[in-house]
Amino acid sequence: MQRVMIVGQPGSGKSTLARNLGQRTGLPVVHIDTIHWQPGWVERSWDEKTHLCREVESLDRWIFEGGHSATWNHRMARADLLIWIDRSATLRFWRVLLRTLLHRGQRRPDLPDNCPELLANLPEFFKFMWQTRKSARAKMNQLVATAPPTCRVVCLRSNRDTRIFLASVGNSTGQALRD
Repeated sequence: MQRVMIVGQPGSGKSTLARNLGQRTGLPVVHIDTIHWQPGWVERSWDEKTHLCREVESLDRWIFEGGHSATWNHRMARADLLIWIDRSATLRFWRVLLRTLLHRGQRRPDLPDNCPELLANLPEFFKFMWQTRKSARAKMNQLVATAPPTCRVVCLRSNRDTRIFLASVGNSTGQALRD
């Protein structure tokens, strides 16, 4: 395992899994939010995000979590492991609310500097999550369905699945769940 692609909708646990997996493997972790946002919640241009994603994807080793789906096919072609965290909308909304409250006024580890969690942003973000809940899931399902044979696929649908997967990374065989 040298290049790991993690996808999932907001609040699914991508960042947490990426950090845990990075600690276990020593692979460098890249969070899409550090590419998407600049300090002060300034969004990068589409071209700039694409360029930065391509730079990461060209490296030999990485755990890359998150979106910018315009680069998914290229990223997946380079990845040797694709992880899709597919969790319920109810759980994801709860997790986003909880993380916003827990980190209110502070920067989460997966965000750039000067991007504190703000309660004021929550209604707009919830609206985005609601509007994209079906289309984003369908896009990820399609991504998984088109994974090349050189890319192992793992789908995590519960905390138990995630614990089993992480435990498998530490064992001698390195086998993971295959969806």
